[in-house]
Amino acid sequence: MNARFFRHIGGLLAIILTGCAAPGSSDVAANHQMTNVVSTTSACSTVALAFDNSLKNLPDDKAKHGESLSSAEPITNGPDVSDFEQKGRASWYGRMFHGRKTASGEKFNMNALTAAHRTLPLASYVRVTNEANHKTVVVKINDRGPYVKDRIIDLSYAAAAKLGMRSDGTQKVKIEGLSQEEAQEVREDSQFLAADN
Repeated sequence: MNARFFRHIGGLLAIILTGCAAPGSSDVAANHQMTNVVSTTSACSTVALAFDNSLKNLPDDKAKHGESLSSAEPITNGPDVSDFEQKGRASWYGRMFHGRKTASGEKFNMNALTAAHRTLPLASYVRVTNEANHKTVVVKINDRGPYVKDRIIDLSYAAAAKLGMRSDGTQKVKIEGLSQEEAQEVREDSQFLAADN
């Protein structure tokens, strides 16, 4: 092939590129037959919109069911562990860990009714009963532990105070899991406040 042929091809490419750079009657904004396309500055650089066209065809929920989604039941905040039961020795932790981040991401508050457990889901609630005096407290599981072999739960200072075990290092307890409905009832009750000092 000779140089004349390459000059001809180069000229054609220049004409094509110039045509793409200049907006004209084929500009997307003027073309009413093209939908769901956005123009930048030229007909050659169009980008499809980032949504599914079928979304426009979804039926109206109110027309389908006769009510809006605003009347739906609220979603619960945590898991249902009402079938859980365990007996063993509890310990408690307080001032040394106050303000540190727990496994749930919350800061540990020694005056809140919380606890650490090895396997129960975070944000679940359990009732803990001191087997020596039968005092009970409901705590939210927001941390992991205890890491001592013979202990099953690590209570906050406030929870230990409610159980009357502040002066004891450990105590035999029974743990009973709660459903979210049961936990909600306890949260609304005044007894779910931090222990009195």
